[in-house]
Amino acid sequence: MQLRPLGRTGALVSELALGTMTFGKEADEPTSHRLLDEFSAAGGTLVDTADVYQDGRSEEIIGSWLATRPAGARDVFLATKCRFPMHGDPTRAGLSRRWVTQAVDDSLRRLGVDHVDLFQAHAWDPLTPVGETLAALDDAVRAGKVRYAGFSNVTGWQLQRAVLEARHAGLAPVVSLQPQYSLLVREVEWELIPLCLDEGLAVLPWGPLGQGWLSGKYRADERPTGATRLGEDPDRGVEAYDKRATGRTWDIVAEVERVAQQHGVPMATVALRWLADRPGVTAPILGARTVEQLRANLGVTELRLDEADTAALDRVSAPPTPSYPYGLVAEMTEDRL
Repeated sequence: MQLRPLGRTGALVSELALGTMTFGKEADEPTSHRLLDEFSAAGGTLVDTADVYQDGRSEEIIGSWLATRPAGARDVFLATKCRFPMHGDPTRAGLSRRWVTQAVDDSLRRLGVDHVDLFQAHAWDPLTPVGETLAALDDAVRAGKVRYAGFSNVTGWQLQRAVLEARHAGLAPVVSLQPQYSLLVREVEWELIPLCLDEGLAVLPWGPLGQGWLSGKYRADERPTGATRLGEDPDRGVEAYDKRATGRTWDIVAEVERVAQQHGVPMATVALRWLADRPGVTAPILGARTVEQLRANLGVTELRLDEADTAALDRVSAPPTPSYPYGLVAEMTEDRL
């Protein structure tokens, strides 16, 4: 697996990240350890988690794995997040100085480490001035508990505000963004991706397979059943079947399938390769329930898409542009491009 720079930090991370939201839920502890072993053996270094994943259980499982390999722990680039309520307690949530400070210490304890490489705000907190959040992250960096700070699930203006406030206040810079991004979800290209390119932020996409839709597991003529995310809960979150089962989705799935058959690879490999090659993307975050799923997805490192394949995927997945402001602004600036 190749290494890529984490934005402008100078730190190098693997071109794929391992997401651990399944740890302690769909993947028990022994399976989770095998997933970490497989990822590490393939050259993966960037492991992403969050305090809210199973109320800390995901972090604990990673910690127990790290404890079994102290000599190799230094090779892991560890990322975690805070923002959402722990144990359903609204006082243990948000991005206040009080909670960020506590959340950092709690994550370190569960992970069994003295620092994490990347600590991220899991989403915007409208109750807390972003300057307070940035100051708390800066405290953690200066204390040696955190190496870098990042954000996830924010809008363009929110991310730009955080970047500029940190810069002008002389605080630890924002170095990364973790957004939802895939062939099915490209709206981040309207503002967030250009912002990251302009500011030199690393992009770490979650949901690179559209929560399974781009792996070919769902079909237009058959509602999902059985042991799949939507088979167990068809109304689940952003990937709810009735919400996502649109003509555009099936057109994208069909094109991914065509390219996959042409190259003799799984559909997921094509979707991941397209995303890994997008401007600004550092490392798509892979999620897996089983070692077999992870092993199949790691095959993306062997695939290269030619210009024709990429152009076809670009065309079919391009989201409709809102007429204002994006459509009109594009028209008004054509003569300057």
